[in-house]
Amino acid sequence: MSWVNTVLNAAERQGVARGQLLALAGMAPEELQQERWPIDHITRLWRAAVQATQDAGFGLKAGSQVGPGNFNVVGDLLQASATLREAIAAAQKYQRLISDGGRLQMVVGAQASWLIYHPRQGTLAFSPHQVEAVLAAVLAFIRGATGGSLGGAVRPQQVQFSQPRVGPLAGYREVFACPVAFEQAFNGLLLDNALLDAPLQRADERRARTHQRQAAAHLAGLTQGGALVQELRAWMAAALASRVPTRAEAARALGVSERTLARRMQAQGLAFAGLLDEVRRGAALQAVAHTARPLADIGQALGFAEPAVFWRAFRRWTGMTPAQWRVRAGR
Repeated sequence: MSWVNTVLNAAERQGVARGQLLALAGMAPEELQQERWPIDHITRLWRAAVQATQDAGFGLKAGSQVGPGNFNVVGDLLQASATLREAIAAAQKYQRLISDGGRLQMVVGAQASWLIYHPRQGTLAFSPHQVEAVLAAVLAFIRGATGGSLGGAVRPQQVQFSQPRVGPLAGYREVFACPVAFEQAFNGLLLDNALLDAPLQRADERRARTHQRQAAAHLAGLTQGGALVQELRAWMAAALASRVPTRAEAARALGVSERTLARRMQAQGLAFAGLLDEVRRGAALQAVAHTARPLADIGQALGFAEPAVFWRAFRRWTGMTPAQWRVRAGR
């Protein structure tokens, strides 16, 4: 959710209210109470933010504002690491605690090393601004972690993107202060090995061990519960295209008995009906805000027998009728 707040805050700085942006993305304000968002939700938010601000440099600006707090529990571990190279290794190990949207790779060279970002999108293609924000955020963290202790402004030797340029060159030069190339084989920062191996300003071996134990515990909990939730959500979203899915069908799709599925969900505090309601809500909000389909057709496609039933569910989700939500989203 720290990434969600990064986007919301960056848009607010440009005069776009949170409620306005959420409506444009097809999200209900209540969804901000969740601990994590599916990748596609975050992608919709990025697209809406760029549309609302009309700013070709939005991703770079948003990423440049990221601080250690945006890395959740991992942020303290990264700052307490002995070197930047050690911090990057920790970020790779605990990547899922930061985001499900990609992974980092280090390719070591004799004088400099590439820190490569591999996006991992959902069913929706990432906004290019998401990728730009990640590289800008990585550099912002590096500059904050070194704290000027290395003397002078910290800058990569080179930055490159696999995507075309989306903003003015001046914006890239301002953020990265080095040569920037586009439509390359990968997204990454080329960092001097002396920078990677220099001691960090807040290095503390004891604190690093403490934060590593905390991060490991968080990751273990996320791994145990996250896989089942993600698998069920993906299956439900696909099944909704033709019918309202049942728990018995879900169990068959996952290759377990219905009793086993019920036991696993109970152990993780999950309810099939509640999870299905979340998936239907996300599909409904997106369809109402971003398509011109008749509202009754949307409700019927999501398994609501009567328009009135769909209207009541939508008001429960958002506090508005579908028609009011569509108007708020600007359609």
